[in-house]
Amino acid sequence: MGFARPYGQTAEQSGDDAADALIGRALDLGVTLIDTSDRYGDSEEIIGRAIAGRRDQVVLATKFGIVRGPGQEQGAFVDGRPEYVRQQAERSLTRLGVDHIDLYYQHRVDPRTPIEETVGAMAELVAEGKVRYLGLSEAAPDTIRRAHAVHPITALETEWSLWSREIEDEIFPLTQELGISVVPYSPLGRGMLTGNITSYDDLPANDYRRQMPRFSREVFETNLAAVQVVREIAAAHDAAPGQVALAWRRTRPPPTWC
Repeated sequence: MGFARPYGQTAEQSGDDAADALIGRALDLGVTLIDTSDRYGDSEEIIGRAIAGRRDQVVLATKFGIVRGPGQEQGAFVDGRPEYVRQQAERSLTRLGVDHIDLYYQHRVDPRTPIEETVGAMAELVAEGKVRYLGLSEAAPDTIRRAHAVHPITALETEWSLWSREIEDEIFPLTQELGISVVPYSPLGRGMLTGNITSYDDLPANDYRRQMPRFSREVFETNLAAVQVVREIAAAHDAAPGQVALAWRRTRPPPTWC
């Protein structure tokens, strides 16, 4: 995400040299999972260059399904048609410069295409050796069950943090039942739990979070008040708010982690 500029970074701030250095250092320190998407700007090309010669050190995950036209940084729609699945997989393989994708996610579920058709096309990629494992992102319980019946779903990517806990009631028990690993994202509440956002105007004008209901002006002050509780806990433990948010998630009884 840091190389895709959705949070208002400029091209210079997320340049290739910085990306190469960051990814190289991450691999040196033992990071093994790199997660991207065909929607994240040039990130697939950037990652492909950065891992060249080190492919065997990386579990490489990417996604398809969110369609954005030229110049559409924020407007998008979802496509899960079988022909689109194959088209995007081939394009991702080319951009990443690899012969297979370790974990291939449907980025968002297409309500117009039966999940059985989408996952069926993904399963064909597995049979061809172009993809190793299949994943879904932000899918409902019934959709997960139907998808898993077509081909085993290895991982579910979903948001989970102090700020977003809706998945605990239904999704976690289901993933445990089916043996699906959970890949939680946004542990810092899309930046809100860092304590660094103190007003709506802290978000750059081109930051896509401005379109999200949780970041709207109407509820911003209410959410800031909730973050203040995290600030107070952090102060009591001589820690940063972000450290508290991460510590909370690390100590939750986990489902099966990826």
